[in-house]
Formats: sequence, structure tokens, C-alpha cells
Amino acid sequence: MGVFFLGFGFHPAAWRHPASQIGGNPNIDYWIRLTKLAEQAKFDTVFLADFVGQAGGNARGLGRNPTGYNFEPLALMSALAAVTKNIGLVATVNTNFSDPFNVARRFASLDHLSHGRAAWNIVSSFSEGAARTFGVDKPLDHSSRYERAAEFVEVTKALWDGWDDDAFAQPNREAGIYYDSRAAHPLHHRGKYFSIDGLLDGGRPVQGYPVLVQAGNSDTGKDFAARIAEMVYCSAQSVETASAYYADVKGRLDKYGREPDDILITPGLSPIIGQSEQEAQDKLGELQDRVDFTGALNTFGVDLSKYPLDGPLPENLPDPDNGKGRFQQFKDLARREKLTIRQLILRFSVVRGHNLVVGTPKQIADTIENWFVNKGADGFNIIPPLLPSGFEDFVKYVVPELQRRELFRTEYEGRTLRENLGLSRPANQHARPVEEQAALAEELVAQVA
Repeated sequence: MGVFFLGFGFHPAAWRHPASQIGGNPNIDYWIRLTKLAEQAKFDTVFLADFVGQAGGNARGLGRNPTGYNFEPLALMSALAAVTKNIGLVATVNTNFSDPFNVARRFASLDHLSHGRAAWNIVSSFSEGAARTFGVDKPLDHSSRYERAAEFVEVTKALWDGWDDDAFAQPNREAGIYYDSRAAHPLHHRGKYFSIDGLLDGGRPVQGYPVLVQAGNSDTGKDFAARIAEMVYCSAQSVETASAYYADVKGRLDKYGREPDDILITPGLSPIIGQSEQEAQDKLGELQDRVDFTGALNTFGVDLSKYPLDGPLPENLPDPDNGKGRFQQFKDLARREKLTIRQLILRFSVVRGHNLVVGTPKQIADTIENWFVNKGADGFNIIPPLLPSGFEDFVKYVVPELQRRELFRTEYEGRTLRENLGLSRPANQHARPVEEQAALAEELVAQVA
């Protein structure tokens, strides 16, 4: 179980609620408090999204939207690594606005700083604001961005494999040899998008590779997940939809030589908790009443402001270039339940397509158990609509109920994030046979003697 924190909470009106506490400027004490609470509750991960370059010079147009405007994810996760011991740290880095060497170096650093708790949320989305910010005149199309991201990840993994695990473990002071050159494997890569000759400035990550995380609901995104990801964030509003997604992604693994347990499916779950159903519904109403439809009418980059708010969703809307899978869910829900645009935004957009569960702690736990038992999820990405109270309620009331049902741990099982998730540690692609490793060890002993 992971938790996804946005500054005020996941609901777009959370920042307008009087119970929200964070101010406009970044506040490290706030994030430390939330992360320590998640670790106290034995969560696997804390996840931070990133909306890099969203303004694109259009500050006036975004003045009613508080999403983002906080710490750079890797910088924040490095600070959180110093004040936690067990919880995994998932940072988002967009492959369109960086390069494999820098990403490999930063995540290797975070993995060593945290003693093996780093994870990379791989994003390849491309907003208009980001294009302006980074001076990109001709962004790649949807499928090409995924293609580039796949090469990006493979190059990054090759850089992590540039050193044997024990390359720096036995410096020979007498002989003046800091490391055996045979422990280094410089990368010489020539691909469609990258051309690299290099060696990482630092040792292989503690986990081999940080855990690779991805979110994708489109067909291209699901195939990318099956090929590369080890944990998948996805959206579904019913157990039937979740189970179909689960089976689809797991069913694609075989063609990439992977097993079902090599990937964890963790749909988003946005809980609003009350001691009674009515109390929970009242809490939801307090947020829904504050929704600003001015900003909400731009959905997945599709402008709905020219259509009547209390009319139906128009037919033949153009597909966006980002969030294709979720936009299809958006349209399907509108057609299936004959919702107006206003109703659709309140049902779907306020939780970005995730499952909004409103009820008592027992009802929240029932939903979690039902999805898990019926193979709709290996776990969940908890997305509190309002912070900090929404997460405090989940930890206080729902986690004990899940533990009582023996669905969730009471203590961490391992030292690294991979160990706690039950994921194997990837072998170095340059790993030598056991016999050769033994011979090299004897040679080093002889050199010292």
C-alpha cells in the first residue's frame, strides 16, 4: 500500500477547505510529518507527482489552480530519506525533460542515501506549458514518447549496471588500486533517441535498480507497463474495470519473458471516511460545494467550457495527446450513466478517474478486500482527497481494520523497498559466472599479500 500526496489533498477544492493546512510556499516540516505518519502505519511507499513546466509563461491562466508549486521530487525525497528508515520513496521524473545519465546518477544517489528505498515513477506526458517552458517546438506524438521513454529506461538501467555490485568494496591500498578495472563496464549505446559513451559516477544502486513505477491506462501505456514497470498506478471506478485491467496487463507479461509476480497493480483509491455513511457524505459535500468549474472544464487538455454545464458530454470530442486511457474512461462513464458535464466532473474529474469511496472504515476496508480478492489489485495507491485530516483518518481507522483482517502488515518485512514489495533484485547484466568471481577474489587476495 502506497500513499500519493498532493499539497492540500487530491480533491481540486481541497485548498479552499478550512481544514487544509499547508500554505503556498514549500514546507518541509509538513511533508516530514505526513511521511512519518505513513511509515508509522507501515505503508510501502510515499509517492510525489510532478507537474514540471506547467505554467509555460501562462501564470494568469493558472491562478485558480494550486496543483504543483512545491519541491522538486528528488530533492524532497532525499530530505525524507534522512528522517525515515523503512518507507519507499517514489519520485516522478519526466523522460522528456532530462537525460538518462542524470536520472541514473540521481536515483542511484537516492537509493544509497536511503539504504535501498528509491523508486522512479516514469512519466512521458507532454503538456503545452511544458513544451513552452523547455523550448520544444515539435513535441513527439503519444506513441513516439513511449518509444523514447522505453529506450531512456533501458539506457538508464545499462548505466546502473556499469559497475559490479562490489566494485568499490575492496580497495587495494598497498597496490594503489582503488577498483579493479574489470568491475567497470562503460556503456557504448547507439539508439534512435540516444547516443551515449559513459560510465556512471558512483556505485550500482543498493537495490540493483530503483523500483520502476509507471502509470498508464491507454493500450500503449499498458504495453509499456508490461515491458518495463514493476509497480503500476492505474485508475478504475469499479471492481469489474479493475479486474479487466489487471488481467490485461498481467496477460501481456509473457511476451516480454516476465512472470505475473514481476509486476504489482496498484489502482488509486480516494477515501472519504466518516463514523457513519451520512458523516462521510457530508464531508464529500463540503468539498464538492467548493469545486471551481472554471478550471475543471479543461479536462485532459480538452476544453469543455463552450458546452452547457448541465448538458450532455458532446459526441466526437477529439482525443487528447496525454491521458488517452483515462479520457476514454471519462467518456464511457458519461455515456453509461447519462451524466451531464457538471455531474461528470463531480464524479470523475475530482478524483481523476480513481475510485472515490465514501463511507465508514468498515466499508472502505470492504472495498479494498473485495478488489484484492477478486484480482482487481495487488495493492492500492491511497489518494487522500483532503490533507492532512483525510490521511490521518485512514491511518487511525482503516489501517487497523485491514490489519485485523490480516490483509495488511503490522511490521515491515525487509530492509529495502524491493524486499517489502516482494520484488526480486535484478542481476547485473554483466554478472560473471560464480567460478570467475571466485578466481577474481583469489587474485585480489594474492595482490594484497
